[in-house]
Amino acid sequence: MKYLPLNPQIFIKNRKRFTDKLERNTIAVFLANDEMPENGDALYKYKPNSNLFWLSGIQQEDSMVILYPDNPDPKYREVLVLVRPNELKEKWDGKRLRANEATAISGIKTIVWQDALPALLTSWIHAAQTICLDTNENDRKSSWIETRQYRYIKELKEKFPLHQYQRAAPVLKELRAIKTPEEVEVIQKAINITEKTFRRLLQFIKPGVWEFEIEAEILHSFLSNRATREGYGSIIASGDRARTLHYVSNNQQCLDGELILMDFGAEYGGYNADLTRTIPVNGRFTKRQKEIYNACLRLHRYAASILKPGITIVNYHEKLGDAATKECLKLGLLTRGDVKNEDPENRAYRKYLYHGISHHLGIDVHDLGPFRSPLKAGMVLTIEPGLYIEEEQTGVRIENNFLLTRSGNIDLMKTMPIEADDIETLMNS
Repeated sequence: MKYLPLNPQIFIKNRKRFTDKLERNTIAVFLANDEMPENGDALYKYKPNSNLFWLSGIQQEDSMVILYPDNPDPKYREVLVLVRPNELKEKWDGKRLRANEATAISGIKTIVWQDALPALLTSWIHAAQTICLDTNENDRKSSWIETRQYRYIKELKEKFPLHQYQRAAPVLKELRAIKTPEEVEVIQKAINITEKTFRRLLQFIKPGVWEFEIEAEILHSFLSNRATREGYGSIIASGDRARTLHYVSNNQQCLDGELILMDFGAEYGGYNADLTRTIPVNGRFTKRQKEIYNACLRLHRYAASILKPGITIVNYHEKLGDAATKECLKLGLLTRGDVKNEDPENRAYRKYLYHGISHHLGIDVHDLGPFRSPLKAGMVLTIEPGLYIEEEQTGVRIENNFLLTRSGNIDLMKTMPIEADDIETLMNS
């Protein structure tokens, strides 16, 4: 790993939070993600299972976490399963974790090698009443590829058909949404790296630069500051390409007079930042560009004023729709007639703002968390309004990351340049 060692209390606390929710005599089993084949003998870059990582901090393939608080043998109430190190394999693929290293990362004292697990696990399951298993129940899930999790569920149900089975997902969705102070500290490190990178770009971007050159600067800055990787594929969208929300081609030249929308974030220690800024390629907003930018910034600040514990994402978006309508009227994008005759199910402002304003953020960029139940203190969310104007071939989005507290929220990106004048000053300094 590139990042400095994390505080193992993150994972010790997370396991305690989870096991406190388990019913009596329940064993919970979590598995690492598959290694995904690419072409030939190549594999895609490995990404750990988010739930297993949240419980252990382990990013190594073929790992397992087994939690059985009522195990008759106290030694096996928390178990981390790893592949036994093989010196020959390590000559090809690199070093694997030793037991003491895995304990230092996770705080789990009992390490079991994978080849020794079957006999132990069978006896533990025989003693348990209920088996709690992990599934991907992120509401944004769109792939139906059968993963290791689902293959393992089938295997256990065939082998132990008379046990009771439970889903871990509802509990994890509730728990992962509330970040501990230790988790927020790691998110802040990812944000700090992202800020350094943005400030670097303000000095780098000039007319004639290519989108992929900016992407390269981002990756260089991330890795130079110990980021694990990009949290997601960087969106570097100049001109009219900014209206494509997930534009990742990044293969066009940035021209004098255009705006460039950049949506990127570092991953550090398994936790992510998510920033969007829209800046003028030549360092100066035109009058109209600044009008659009400031309208988007007003939406951003209004969203920040109401995103507090107690509101639901659904109600929050309804309020933002009213504010977006007012800004579209001011900009001359909508008429009073457009608003009066709008379809309540597809409001007029949606022509210019066609995405949600906030999502949960953490180990996953689109992290687990509620949308219909009230938000709570400890949650970390983005605020990212945008205005996308086809007639003017332009798009503006502004995004910061916020921690909800009992007294409101804290902008974790508060030191990031956001005012149009500040952006211009830094680009021309």
